[in-house]
Amino acid sequence: MHIEHNISLLPHNTFGMDVHANTVVTYASAAELTDLIHTVLPSCPKPLLHIGEGSNLLFMGDFGGTILLCSNRDIDIVEQDADNIVVRVGAGRIMDDFIDHAISHGWYGLENLSLIPGQVGASAVQNIGAYGVEAGDCIRRVHCVSLENATTRTFEHDECAYSYRHSIFKDADYRGRYAVVSVEYALSKHFAPHLDYGGIRNSILAAGLVPESIGARELRDIIIGIRQNKLPDPKVQGNAGSFFMNPIISRAEYERICTIVPNAPKYDIDANRVKVPAAWLIEQCGWKGQNLQRAGVHSRQPLVLVNLGGATGAEVKALSDRIRHDVFAHFGVHISPEVIFV
Repeated sequence: MHIEHNISLLPHNTFGMDVHANTVVTYASAAELTDLIHTVLPSCPKPLLHIGEGSNLLFMGDFGGTILLCSNRDIDIVEQDADNIVVRVGAGRIMDDFIDHAISHGWYGLENLSLIPGQVGASAVQNIGAYGVEAGDCIRRVHCVSLENATTRTFEHDECAYSYRHSIFKDADYRGRYAVVSVEYALSKHFAPHLDYGGIRNSILAAGLVPESIGARELRDIIIGIRQNKLPDPKVQGNAGSFFMNPIISRAEYERICTIVPNAPKYDIDANRVKVPAAWLIEQCGWKGQNLQRAGVHSRQPLVLVNLGGATGAEVKALSDRIRHDVFAHFGVHISPEVIFV
């Protein structure tokens, strides 16, 4: 356990917001957090906010409450057989480090999520996803501690209600009530790559490799290369990755968009719905590479809003609001932020 006061959150948010928290409490285990809730946290300023790397947060100013950080990075095997393995991972483990560890040990299923920023705990809350794979596809259980009464609770996969960029932990009845302390991932010992999304096959061919015989390490390197080519490094330019979620709309709405721009890109969801790339909608509205004050739209990936230097949360939100307004005015489609405003 470690308690600090008046702490800069600059190292704890990838947008590079230079704001402060009244109190920051770091804990190492579920048992330690339980003890903290009974003994220390009642006298700490409220609200309580449990965060990881802050890779999906936009701080609007100083935080007057208490930030909770998990330092548990353990990886433990829960069960395994000849074909599958279940591992329990501490919430404080960097997700990309876990993916690298998994591949090194012959555990497969998460390769397409390589280089997504954030910690394992956040992966279960946000249901992070990329290139046709979502964290929820592999999550078996999520172990939590109630911040209200220190009771422990394990959420089975079906209870987590995973869908596109959503989990039960983002619902109003659960948001902020639980701290994720560890996550169980069910992985395969047989590599079965997911290649039919986002130009992965073309990138594999461009690298002189054969898609049908690619290995897990090679696929991870390809995914990392794709992300590095089109996404800014938050250590160099503050950002929170994809700022907006791709809107899921009816096929009738999609056909209406095609009357504005023929053959608009889409990904089929089911017989009645499609997903339209928010990046394409934003670019069509002329925002790619543009800025508003000290907040900008990335020049290679318009889904990403960036801190051009000294931007405030209010400036980033103002840019977000303008983009959302213009997309709706042009296409009649609402796009929603994936980033959480604090």
